[in-house]
Formats: sequence, structure tokens, C-alpha cells
Amino acid sequence: MPSLATQLIHLLAALLLLIAFAMLSQRRILSLIHLFATQGAVLALSTLVVAVSTGQAHLYWSALITLALKVLLLPWILHRLIHRLNVQWDVETLINIPTTMLVGIALVVFAFNLAVPIAQLAGTITRGTLGIALACVLLAFLMMITRRKAVPQVIGFLAMENGLFFAATSATYGMPMVVELGIGLDILVAVLILGIFFFQIRETFDSLDLRHMERLRER
Repeated sequence: MPSLATQLIHLLAALLLLIAFAMLSQRRILSLIHLFATQGAVLALSTLVVAVSTGQAHLYWSALITLALKVLLLPWILHRLIHRLNVQWDVETLINIPTTMLVGIALVVFAFNLAVPIAQLAGTITRGTLGIALACVLLAFLMMITRRKAVPQVIGFLAMENGLFFAATSATYGMPMVVELGIGLDILVAVLILGIFFFQIRETFDSLDLRHMERLRER
């Protein structure tokens, strides 16, 4: 019978998958940021449960970094960004939401089948959640490629990194602390640079729709 910690980790993994689907279907940028922060909180809690149940000391720091960066700092930066850009409401998609959700379901099935042989090689108590982790990565990638506006695409990129982090925790109890700190710093710098980039796009095209940049490239 699975232990209480394993059951709790599976429950949190299921919540991560539900949040990934909610982000995929979300039309408001402000709500998308709130869902990203919620996903970060669930990820931090999952990492903390793994740390307590396995005694992996570095995972306590991983949970703390996730909480500070993905629940507090990055959502705050994104909130400031969308208020300055005044793009709080619209999330335009390349294909309609029902079709996107159907594609998402197909990706989840694919991720679970892909994770089966990998999970059999892992010796962690979280190996059963590897399929969910891969599904979260694929759903975040789908969100990136089906959004027309730049801000939702950046949130999709950040959500994809959440899925990769959860996959690393599921397969090997996380990455070395130096690697996690480096990735966290890279993500923070990338968001700051993209924020400046968004302002330049807005000043040039009076819109954050990336189709304007495609037309400019065609010229």
C-alpha cells in the first residue's frame, strides 16, 4: 500500500496537471498569472513533501527557491508588467479553446506512454508522477505555440520550466543546488529582459501581437 507521502505527492501532481489544463483554457492574462503562481505553490509544496519523506536536504532549499521565485517574485514582476502595458484581459489563441483542449488530452496520453519505460528505470518514490510531469511540459509548450500575444507565451515558457523541474524531482530527486540557482537566475534575468522587449514592441507597433513582427520580417 502506498505511503501517505506518496499519496500526497500523487495528489499534488494531479493538481499540477489540472492547473496546466486551466492555464491552457484561460483567456485572461491576469488569471493566467494567478494560475502560474498557484502552480508554483503546488510545486513548492510537492518538493517539500519529497524532502520530508526522503531526507534530501537540498530539496528544502529547492522548495524555498521555488516559493520565493515562482510564487512571489515572478508573479509580482508579471503583474507590474501587464499593468504598465495595459494588457490585463485579452488572450488571443491561434485555434479555439475546445480544439486546444482535445490536443492537450492527446498530449497527456502521449506523455504517459512515453514515461512508462523511463519511470521503470527510476528508483524514487515519485517515479509514478513522471508521466504527469512530462504532460505538464507538453501542455505548457502547447500554450506557448497557440497564443498570439507575447506575455502569455512567456508565461507558457515559465510553466514549461515548472514541468521540467517537477520531472527532475520525479526522476532523480531534483537537480544539484548550483544548477537550480543558475536556472533560477537565468529565468529571472530572461523575464526582466523580455519585459524591456515588450515595451519596445508596444512602442513600435502599439500592440503585443507577434503577427506584427512576422509582417515586419516578411518585408
